[in-house]
Amino acid sequence: MPGWGMSEVGLVTSTTVDDPVEGTMTTDGKALPHMAVRVVDEDGDDVGPGVEGDLLCRSAGDFVGYVQGRAFTEACWTADRWFVTGDRARIDAGGFIRITGRTKDLVIRGGDVPVKEIEDLLVRHPRVRAAAVVAAPHDRLGEIGCAFVITEGNVALTLAEMRDHLRDLGVTHQFWPERLEVLAELPLTPSGKVQQYKLRELAAGS
Repeated sequence: MPGWGMSEVGLVTSTTVDDPVEGTMTTDGKALPHMAVRVVDEDGDDVGPGVEGDLLCRSAGDFVGYVQGRAFTEACWTADRWFVTGDRARIDAGGFIRITGRTKDLVIRGGDVPVKEIEDLLVRHPRVRAAAVVAAPHDRLGEIGCAFVITEGNVALTLAEMRDHLRDLGVTHQFWPERLEVLAELPLTPSGKVQQYKLRELAAGS
C-alpha cells in the first residue's frame, strides 16, 4: 500500500485496505494516528484543500537531532516545533496527502512548476524510461525547467516531441520544460534516489 515517511520522523502517511480506490491509487494516504501534518504557504499559513505547499509534521516519535549539531537540527524546525520535511504536498478535503516534490527542486518561473507531476507524465511517453526535471539558471527568467531523460534503447527524443507529448496530456504550456537533455543514466544515491543536485550542476554548466 502507498505511504510516505522519512528517517527523521518515521512513517508519516499510509493508505489502508478500507480506503477508496481513488485514494489508494492517486495519493500517499492519510496521516497515521498520533501523527500531525500541515501544508503551509511561504508565510507559514495553512493552505486550503488541494493547494500545494510545504509539508510540516510532528509526533511523539520525532528524531532527537542530527549529528551535525544543534544549529543544523534547529534549522529544520519552526518556532512552534513543526518539523520542516522539505517536501511539497497537497491535502484534499478527505485528508489524503499527495507528495508533489521537494521544495529545493522547485522551478521558479513566473510561478512554481509542479516538478514531480511533470516527471510522472514524461515517463508515460513510450520512449522515456526515466525522467527528472530540475531548475536551470536563466538570465531573463531567473530559472527555466530542464528535463533529463533516459530513453528506451537510447532512441532519440527531441524537445518538440517531448512538448507534443505534454500537450497531448493536457499540460499547460507554462509547465513545459524549456530544455531537454538525454542521458545514458541518471545519477543515483546508493538507495536509488536521483541526485538532483548533480543534475542542477549539469544544467547550470551546459
